[in-house]
Amino acid sequence: SRPGRGSRAKMAAPMSRGSRGPEPGAAPYGNFPNYSRFHPPEGRVSLLPQGLLRSLFPGATRPLLGLDVGCNSGELSVALYQHLLGLQDSNSSPELQGAGKELKLLCCDIDPELIQRAQQSSPFPASISFASLDIMDSRAREPFLSSYLERFGRSSFDIGFCMSVTMWIHLNHGDRGLLEFLTLLASLCTFLLVEPQPWKCYRAAARRLRRLGRDDFEHFRSLQINGDMAESITRILTQECAMELVCSFGSTSWDRSLLLFKS
Repeated sequence: SRPGRGSRAKMAAPMSRGSRGPEPGAAPYGNFPNYSRFHPPEGRVSLLPQGLLRSLFPGATRPLLGLDVGCNSGELSVALYQHLLGLQDSNSSPELQGAGKELKLLCCDIDPELIQRAQQSSPFPASISFASLDIMDSRAREPFLSSYLERFGRSSFDIGFCMSVTMWIHLNHGDRGLLEFLTLLASLCTFLLVEPQPWKCYRAAARRLRRLGRDDFEHFRSLQINGDMAESITRILTQECAMELVCSFGSTSWDRSLLLFKS
């Protein structure tokens, strides 16, 4: 069946949010409720050079549009926004300084509870929009993304962010789903920043599910795309999606590369 079909229903209750707090292994879509506590945004944004947006879009006169897929509860989205616009050290309100005129960021996640938290805590509501969306559900995705882009008279995003999301798409939708997902992002974004999880993370995620006595990920044992995932994702994006690898910004302390591609 088409990747993504029926995934809405499966997402109804992915986590046990009991009094002891949620079991981290009980988030089969990577929708961990306290993700940024054990994987803080600074580890990623510190690898990105200051002035990156200006170097990628030197003559931009309109606001740039960004898409962040799998944004969780938004901490990393906000950190990326601040870093890309050089707002970390500013004391006065960035909204007043007109930062929002430079970048509009649309952030989506499959988990409505995480999105609600992101909306409640966002310091930049005029510039960063958070929405609950299963990116693999084309019936929901296409009208939603189109209507957002049409507000700006645009047909694509200037830059996309896919931070530690590829593994969850891959485990839940298989090789075909990963290809479909990367093809989609390549078609939607001029630049794409990807942080692929290495293969050892796949094994750890599968182990966590087994420890909880849950069914294994449907596709885990049949994945033909495996091993060096940064290399595999680079190959797919460059050979099958006609993107070029612009830069690799080193690795986080979690051994994850930050890879920037261009259409």
